[in-house]
Amino acid sequence: MDKSMLAGLESLPEADQQRMAAMMEQVQIRDSLRMYNSLVEKCFTDCVDTFKHKSLQKQEETCVKRCAEKFLKHSMRVGMRYAELNQGAPTQD
Repeated sequence: MDKSMLAGLESLPEADQQRMAAMMEQVQIRDSLRMYNSLVEKCFTDCVDTFKHKSLQKQEETCVKRCAEKFLKHSMRVGMRYAELNQGAPTQD
C-alpha cells in the first residue's frame, strides 16, 4: 500500500492505523475486481456472438483484445485525471 495514502492517519494509534490500512487495501481489491468484472462483461457482450464453438473465433479474439486494451487505457486515463484533480484539491488541515 502506498504510504502517502495513510498520511493523514499519523495521529491515530498504531492499531487503528493498521486497521485503516487493511480496510483501504480491501477497498482497492474490491475496486480492482469490480473493474475486471466490468471489463469481462462489456467485452464478452460486445464481442462474443455465438456459442457454436468451444473456443473463441479469430474475429472474436481480436475484438476482445481490442476491447480490453481500450477499456484499460480509458481506466488509466481516468485514474490519472482523477489524481491530477486531487493534487490541486485543498486539504482539510
